[in-house]
Amino acid sequence: MLKTALAIRHVHFEDLGRFNAVLTAAGYRIDYLDVDVDRFARMDPVLPDLLVMLGGPVGVNDGDAYPFLAEERRILTKRLAAGRPTLGICLGAQQIAATLGARVQPMGHREIGFAAVGLSPAGAAGPLRHLGGVPVLHWHGDTFDTPPGAENLASTPLCATQGFALGQNVLGLQFHPETDLCAGIEPWLIGHAAELAAAGIDPAMLRTEAARIGPDLRHAARRMLAEWLEGLAA
Repeated sequence: MLKTALAIRHVHFEDLGRFNAVLTAAGYRIDYLDVDVDRFARMDPVLPDLLVMLGGPVGVNDGDAYPFLAEERRILTKRLAAGRPTLGICLGAQQIAATLGARVQPMGHREIGFAAVGLSPAGAAGPLRHLGGVPVLHWHGDTFDTPPGAENLASTPLCATQGFALGQNVLGLQFHPETDLCAGIEPWLIGHAAELAAAGIDPAMLRTEAARIGPDLRHAARRMLAEWLEGLAA
């Protein structure tokens, strides 16, 4: 019997990417739930075997403008209380952190581009060790504290919390290991064109880096996710 993986998606091009193949190989049927407050209200937060909350171009503290953010935290509150497997990426990680009581706030600068994360002892001892020394994609302007009771797994010079784990079943990643750079980063460059222009970042540079880094990151990210899935508690 297939397990169910539900991915909450905020913008179409920020999807599961290279994680699709890993989840399928691990016996999951993948469904997407695009942002919809009414559908959020009807879903059972505990039912999916795995919930993945993906990234997006809004912030946790933008709730007055984007009411769906509060609905997502309501879903996460029930899911985390039940101890159900949950993975958050970028905005998804920030939403998990906020739900667990951590502070989320602007960094005062943007972190966009490719850089390896420095692993804490806990990070080096777990699934993230596969990413050691491999540049990953960063694309964010907010940061969050490590939630109470969680372990900080990774950092960069610009961002002290790049990943955290709460037990075996909750993983939050500020960076983007899921993006399939081998398939091309063009949707990201187009979708975030205004942000890149405002930050003075040349999309040609990101395009070149994505082509160079893509193969190594693809293998490392797949191994990381596969190991995390294997370690989930019943």
